[in-house]
Amino acid sequence: MKRILLFLLLAIAFTSCKSTSSVANKNESKKENRSLVNNLIEKATDNIGVRYKAGGTTKNGFDCSGLVYTTFESENIQLPRSSYEQAKIGKVIPLNDARKGDLIFFKTNKSRQINHVGLITEANSDEVKFVHSSTSKGVIISSTKEPYYKNCFEQVNRIIP
Repeated sequence: MKRILLFLLLAIAFTSCKSTSSVANKNESKKENRSLVNNLIEKATDNIGVRYKAGGTTKNGFDCSGLVYTTFESENIQLPRSSYEQAKIGKVIPLNDARKGDLIFFKTNKSRQINHVGLITEANSDEVKFVHSSTSKGVIISSTKEPYYKNCFEQVNRIIP
């Protein structure tokens, strides 16, 4: 009888530890992801003012996908090099579900396929701000409220859960 009681007490103790551990792991994972997203945004926005350069992936100049590629690479996350290929990674989500750290994609200049990408720095119910490299101004922060980006928006992808 004592053995059965001891066994039951141990089983209860281990079960409760396991469920607490699972919750702790989930919370820890969310914290790690928030920290990762903040690091990505900081890395990308550190390049504000750097000029546009087709094929560029350095402080000498970035193109849009080069900025995103280099930013994620800084956190050991490998992405494809082109915006078209980057748009195939992660989970496509509605614009109104966008959050910091998601990628935002566009079809600019009446392109038939995705040809522009940015990293979301802020998101709320009526506006999404993103850092990207524009051909005319280099690395800047823009908004989906701007008519140009509102009209050529294509999708948002979540890379970091």
